[in-house]
Amino acid sequence: MTTIQKQVNEVEGKTAIVTGAGSGIGLAIAELLHIRGANVIAVDIDPRVNDIEREGITPLIGDVTKEDTSRQAVALAKERYGKLDILINNAGCILYKPIIEMTLEDWNWQMETNVAGAFLFTREALKAMIPNKSGSIVNIASYASYYAFPGISAYTASKGALAQLTRTAALEVINDGIRVNAIGVGNVVTNLLNHFRDDGRDFLAEHGKMAPIKRAAQPEEIAEIVAFLASDRASFIVGSVVMADGGMSVMIGSSEEN
Repeated sequence: MTTIQKQVNEVEGKTAIVTGAGSGIGLAIAELLHIRGANVIAVDIDPRVNDIEREGITPLIGDVTKEDTSRQAVALAKERYGKLDILINNAGCILYKPIIEMTLEDWNWQMETNVAGAFLFTREALKAMIPNKSGSIVNIASYASYYAFPGISAYTASKGALAQLTRTAALEVINDGIRVNAIGVGNVVTNLLNHFRDDGRDFLAEHGKMAPIKRAAQPEEIAEIVAFLASDRASFIVGSVVMADGGMSVMIGSSEEN
């Protein structure tokens, strides 16, 4: 599996906010950006995000669905590091439940975390980035942004909305020197499902074998793509959803055509 290594200092001297940074993909992103030279505001609702505090990584405990959290994160970036260059909207959640059994609370929890949280952080980040005429925003979407699966209607709806938020925001701010992109991730071995099943990591690892690559991703593999998209090396990529799903979307798309 891929391990985090200092290969290029692609974000040297930049300041980033990473949401959902306490574990999984978000933790891997925060760690890699820091290794590659960035200062990081690591946001998570879980107090364990404090465990990654060190020089260059400042944790912030907060709920991404609350406006105050996004404002605090941007203010902290400017106060501690003088600016904001990068925003990674990673915080997300999922619940497996058919529509007929889903409550409005179930629906709102996923839509607010996966979409409203990204909107709030994007809005506040842009207020800091536009005056500098520079910035990069990367949203963690999913191959479920495009393909439907039974039992996760709120999740697929939220990730579809996140893909459209990415495209629309990209068009709004490209003339301000800010690029907005997303990553359509596939199955990644994280604790995403642990809130409702004890075998969440094993389930994701097993389900990942359905992809042409025959395995799930490790969080560090997604972090590598984030670091590239967030950096100036990706200067010509605008409004894209870069698929990182082990070929899952290609396989599904091919089967639908046939």
